[in-house]
Amino acid sequence: MSRSTAATAAVVVAVAVVAAMAMPAAGQGAPSGSPAPPYKNHTVAGADGWFFNATSNTTSGNYSGWAAGETFYLGDYLIFKTDDSSSVVQTLNATAYSLCDAEGPETLIYSPGHGDAASASPRAATIAVPLTVEGANYFFSEAGDGAQCEEGMRFEIKVAHGRGLPPDLAHPPPPPKPRVLAPPPDGTSMSPGVAGAGAGAAGDLTEGKSGGSRAGVGLLGVAVGVGLAVLVAA
Repeated sequence: MSRSTAATAAVVVAVAVVAAMAMPAAGQGAPSGSPAPPYKNHTVAGADGWFFNATSNTTSGNYSGWAAGETFYLGDYLIFKTDDSSSVVQTLNATAYSLCDAEGPETLIYSPGHGDAASASPRAATIAVPLTVEGANYFFSEAGDGAQCEEGMRFEIKVAHGRGLPPDLAHPPPPPKPRVLAPPPDGTSMSPGVAGAGAGAAGDLTEGKSGGSRAGVGLLGVAVGVGLAVLVAA
């Protein structure tokens, strides 16, 4: 073998060795993926917010377009920058969503007010909704008897597992115990019948039209634990 042929063979072998070192060992497989991303707050439609113009019958943002560009995981929150002329309905029921029907099963209504679309001076508010159910989740506004939803104030998302639910959402605290008034002191003129008159008052929750009996188990457990909505004056 000539010197040139031997040198060429040596270079080929060296290249093969380097390539083999760069490849994973047989049976080792690809490196493990990066850990799931941290929990995130998603502001719905960004700066456009969750608003509806009753005069022009238009929404402030393209909600389906915004949702298509986001990735959602269990434990994330949707932050709705809105006002009390709109509402936020969360449902797991595709039919209720397609019909803009807040009366459907597995439905919760988060509302900063009464959803009065004709309000002359709506009050700004922020609604925080936790994502606690993996898979398809649907959101819309049922204000104006569903008119806002029909005009595009709705979107659907797919929630991936990610890190799973954090402890405060996976195991929400129990609902508050009913308030029971102590009996009046002996010798007073108060009727004994008032004892316990306030029972249940502290535990009352308003869930809009949907009612707790129709809410999905995952949605209802969190709604009881964290309240139906976190409202913060803007």
